[in-house]
Amino acid sequence: MTLDDLRFFSAVCKAGSLSAVARDMDCTQSAVSQHVKRLERELGLSLLERHPRGVVPTQAGHLLWMAVDEGLGSIDRALRDIDDLVRGDGGSVRITTGATTVRHFMSDAVVDFRRRFPQVSLEFETENSSRGCCGAVAAGRVDLAWITMGEPVRGIEQRPVVELPWVLAVSADHPLAANPSIAPADLEGIRIVGLPGNSTSRSHLDHWLRESGIRAVFDTSVADWDTAILLAELGLGCALVPALPGWLGPGHTGLRLVPLPALPPLGAGWAVRRWDALSPLARTFADTVARHCARRPAAAPGSPGADRG
Repeated sequence: MTLDDLRFFSAVCKAGSLSAVARDMDCTQSAVSQHVKRLERELGLSLLERHPRGVVPTQAGHLLWMAVDEGLGSIDRALRDIDDLVRGDGGSVRITTGATTVRHFMSDAVVDFRRRFPQVSLEFETENSSRGCCGAVAAGRVDLAWITMGEPVRGIEQRPVVELPWVLAVSADHPLAANPSIAPADLEGIRIVGLPGNSTSRSHLDHWLRESGIRAVFDTSVADWDTAILLAELGLGCALVPALPGWLGPGHTGLRLVPLPALPPLGAGWAVRRWDALSPLARTFADTVARHCARRPAAAPGSPGADRG
């Protein structure tokens, strides 16, 4: 058996699906299956039970998974430490995020961390969804993932850092721009710029709209929160988005972010395989980001962008 066989097997156990691992690892489902079959041939036992909705470990598979999951973390840390010795530098921290995370949540923390640890390499990997970020963590490609908090993920520990209130982003001349806040009834029938359909934030929003009996019209689709807000500022619709720090400063006189207090806040924060298995540098970086997020002043959505400090 090879280390890759064990990595793929562990990822399949966490995801409960060969196809999901194939997507996360950017390979074919057949390739994933071959890694598992090689282990089963060598051990002489079935490690997975196939079901219509996915796979689950057998008794033998569960025993192997628990040992592999614990061992891979130690192996990955040792390999990184050895690589640091070979390169003769201060080490590295690998982070996966969405496309705009660094701008909104990490910019000050990155500067602070680099000033304190100038020899440490920060390696950022961009994913299109929180699921993809968790897959990168599970596969051992990264140390930390910044995600939108959602349902528990097997084999992944989540730690919330910030809560983001929801706002309705509109242009300054929109009829709702002068409202002190938005009530659910105000959303009936208005044109909304849609967040990605596979995102945690969109699932959160869709569930709330259904529970509130609101029939929203999503007539424009975008890939991220920033684009949704920009289109709203340009008058191409409204955007239901979290109040992102990067849009709260001066420079957006044509934008209004009107609070939507009835919609529960959206959590964002860190996902890792195991907090107690993180390297000291990775823990320090995660704590640095959390500390800087806590220092941010409370947002004052609803006022003109130029009036927000």
